[in-house]
Amino acid sequence: MKPQPCEQPSESLTVLFDGACPLCRREIALYRGQAEGQPVCFADVSDPSLALPAGRTQAELLARFHVQLPDGRLLSGAEAFLALWAKLPGWRWLAWLGRLPGVARLMEWAYLGFLRVRPAVQRGFRRWKPD
Repeated sequence: MKPQPCEQPSESLTVLFDGACPLCRREIALYRGQAEGQPVCFADVSDPSLALPAGRTQAELLARFHVQLPDGRLLSGAEAFLALWAKLPGWRWLAWLGRLPGVARLMEWAYLGFLRVRPAVQRGFRRWKPD
C-alpha cells in the first residue's frame, strides 16, 4: 500500500518524512526542488490522516527516515537516503559514492549517531528559526 495517492507513475519512490520536524521539512524542501519531473512522491507521516504502509506504526516511521519502493518494500536510514539520492539529478553522485564497498555501512553508523542527537538539534533549530 502506498502511504498516499501519488500523481507519479507506478514506478515512483515514496519518501516518508516527519513534517512536524522543522529540520526535516527543510531537508525535504531541498529534495523536492530536485524531484520535479522525477518519479518521487513525498508523504508527511506526521499527518494523522495519512494511510501508513501495512504493519508500520506512525511512531516507527517518524523515528527514522524511510522510503517506500514501487514494489512496496520499505527502506530506512542510509539505504533510504541512497535510494532517494539515486532518483535526484543533483544527488546521484552521492548515491554512487554510497554504493562503494563499506560506505553505506559508514553512512548508517553516522545516521545512528545523528539520531541520538536529533532531538537536541531539533530544539536548537526551533529556537534559531521558529516556524
